Amino acid sequence: MAPATRALPKPRTPRTLSIDIGGTGLKALVLDSAGEPVTERVRVETPRPATPRRILQALWALAEPLGAFERVSVGFPGVVVEGVTRTAPNLHPDWAGFPLARTLQDRFRRPTRVLNDAGIQGYGVVEGRGVEMLLTFGTGMGCALFNEGVYVPNIELAHHPFRKHKTYEDYVGARAFEAVGKKRWNRRVARVVAQVLPIFNPRRLYLGGGNAKHLEIELPPEVHLVANIAGLLGGIALWRGPDGA
Repeated sequence: MAPATRALPKPRTPRTLSIDIGGTGLKALVLDSAGEPVTERVRVETPRPATPRRILQALWALAEPLGAFERVSVGFPGVVVEGVTRTAPNLHPDWAGFPLARTLQDRFRRPTRVLNDAGIQGYGVVEGRGVEMLLTFGTGMGCALFNEGVYVPNIELAHHPFRKHKTYEDYVGARAFEAVGKKRWNRRVARVVAQVLPIFNPRRLYLGGGNAKHLEIELPPEVHLVANIAGLLGGIALWRGPDGA
C-alpha cells in the first residue's frame, strides 16, 4: 500500500498582489490574507521613459508568473488622490491626473487600491502608537506620517526647501548619493534626521528605501532602519477595516 501523501496547505485567501512602483525598479509579490508572502519577490528595472503605458506593460509581465490573487495594492512614488496619480517627479509628466487604480482594476479584473509608496512602506513597519514617521531614501526621498496607526496622506517633504537652495530630495536623493559619495551622503542624512526630529517629534522615525543599506551613521534611539521589503508587505494594510477583507 502506497504511503499517504500530505496535502500542502492552501494559501489563506483573499490573496493580495502587492506592487511597488519605484523610480529605479518595479517590484511585486503575493500576500495571503494575513499579510504573509506566498510567492518570491520579483523585480524588473523601471522602463525609460517611465510613461504610464510603458510601466503598465512591465507590470503585466511582472505579475504574470505570480499566480492567483483576488485584489491588488499598489505603492506609487507621488501624490495619489482616490486612485488618481497627481505627481510623479521621478517618473514622467504623463502621470499627472492618471487613473491608475481604475486602469489596473480593469486590466486585472480585481479590486485595486493605490497609495503613496512611502505610505505603504510605513504601514509595513509602524506599531500604531503615537506619532510615527518614515523617510525613504531611493531614487528620491519619500515621507510618511502616521498618528495612532492612521496615515496622513501625501506629505511631500522631499520637495520642500532644505538648505543652500536644495530640497530634501536634491540633498539626499540618488543623484546626490552618486555626486558626493557615500561618506558625505551619510553626513547629509544625519542632518536631515536632525532637522526632522524636532519638527514632527515622532515616537519612532523609520529610515528605509533602497539606499538605506548604505547608512553607517550612529542613529538616535528613536530612529530605526527598516527592510525595503516593507514597501510590499505594507500592501495588506490597504484592505484592513470595514471596506477590506
